[in-house]
Amino acid sequence: MWENGNSVIVIDGIYYALALCGAGALVAWLVSPWFAAPLWLLAAFCLYFFRDPDRAIPAGPVAVSPADGKVVAVKAEGPALTRVSIFLNVFNVHVNRSPIAGAIAEVHYREGKFHVASREVCSDQNEQNVVTVQGEGTTVVFKQIAGLIARRIVFHKKPGDHVAAGERVGLIKFGSRVDLLLGPEWEIAVQPGMHVSGGSSVIARRAANQPRHDLAGQPAIGTAHQPTPSRRPEDSRSGDPRPADSRSNDPRPGETHGA
Repeated sequence: MWENGNSVIVIDGIYYALALCGAGALVAWLVSPWFAAPLWLLAAFCLYFFRDPDRAIPAGPVAVSPADGKVVAVKAEGPALTRVSIFLNVFNVHVNRSPIAGAIAEVHYREGKFHVASREVCSDQNEQNVVTVQGEGTTVVFKQIAGLIARRIVFHKKPGDHVAAGERVGLIKFGSRVDLLLGPEWEIAVQPGMHVSGGSSVIARRAANQPRHDLAGQPAIGTAHQPTPSRRPEDSRSGDPRPADSRSNDPRPGETHGA
């Protein structure tokens, strides 16, 4: 990436812009600068599209937005998962970020269709890259989903890599969609219609006093509740920690056993 003050531009955008500028110069020399103008405008748009500004990452037990865009769905995915879907139009920043800190557990690229990314069927049918991140006591999945125009998904990490919350991990070129799957230990902080910024907007917060969960919503190993030993009612009433059977021969108040 090429840094420019407080913003950066993904290197792909620079390559595209240079190619379009070169083509425009050739057309201007052979024909007329007027015919080259559309190519130069496209070059300028590529620089704008591939911008990658720095973001202030919020601290605390939160899941940040993996992308810029509009929240188009917050839906239950089975009994234990909630899906948050974010639609990116061509004017949004298309750099993707990790929603939580942790280790990349799995990366699975799945071929599919290229429906318009705002449609609900995209979550299951479109071509997508599915990334699983294992954090502290939680597992989060996010999907980079290709759209009608976006036919190129880029992901820079591999299984075993450690990422920070809000760290840049990839890019979807042109219009696209990102889905985020969260377990029951998360309280969703967004709703459909909201606009979010990748890395800086909070999508969900860890619920207080919640046990750790794996992706299926089951308590993580070592975090299950351990039952305490039960006491019989007569034991608890007396206040004597010994079982009642061992106290059966004790003298009652005012009585003594003969020698």
